Amino acid sequence: MSDSNVASAFEAFLQGWLMRQRCHLDELISAQQEMTDFDSIRGLINRVICHYGQYYEEKSKVAQNNILLVFSPPWFSSLERMFLWMAGFKPGMTFEVVNTALEDELSQEQKHRLIQIQQETKFKERELNDELAKVQESIAAPPLLEMARSHGRLCLEQIQGGPSVDAESNISDHAVPNTLKVALENLVIRADALRRNTTLKVVQVLRPTQVVTFFVAVAELQLRVRAWGLEKDAQGGC
Repeated sequence: MSDSNVASAFEAFLQGWLMRQRCHLDELISAQQEMTDFDSIRGLINRVICHYGQYYEEKSKVAQNNILLVFSPPWFSSLERMFLWMAGFKPGMTFEVVNTALEDELSQEQKHRLIQIQQETKFKERELNDELAKVQESIAAPPLLEMARSHGRLCLEQIQGGPSVDAESNISDHAVPNTLKVALENLVIRADALRRNTTLKVVQVLRPTQVVTFFVAVAELQLRVRAWGLEKDAQGGC
């Protein structure tokens, strides 16, 4: 399957995923307002966690096909791509959302445990950053972000009906050495694991009602950034 087809397939998945995201958000807000019983809340929380799991599963398929696509995804707006770290959101953002959404609701014990998890997360983020730098240095790779951005732009041209012959030939010029591909795939797998594990650890610290508030804040932020980004791109923003 060509890169443009892979990108188109994931974009179609993403549209459906975002529709389900909005439905989950409505359910979460209702649970917030109606003080739903704990069993119902736990069921909703599990569905939301599975929903995010589906995203990572589909994303991993794209990464296996062409790792550059997940470093500069053509299915994201320019604004969304500005938030990317190691082909996804930076795990440390989780704590910013928690502290903002639950500023006055966290006990001292919860704050202490969250600080511990945050420190562990920062350490692992630095490890991944260092390893990415070493990967590029060891094989004299061209700057990864510029390489990925160029590749993403070409895929976007194809998806939007641009000159497929020129784009396809240019994409072949960006062929990724196998050693780099394997190393980058491994880094993305570990970064995604850190993202997921950080979120799960935070969820375990929070009470069910707090988890609902946290997931509401996450979904609202994600949907807001996407809406702003698409609007900006439509207006010709960078």
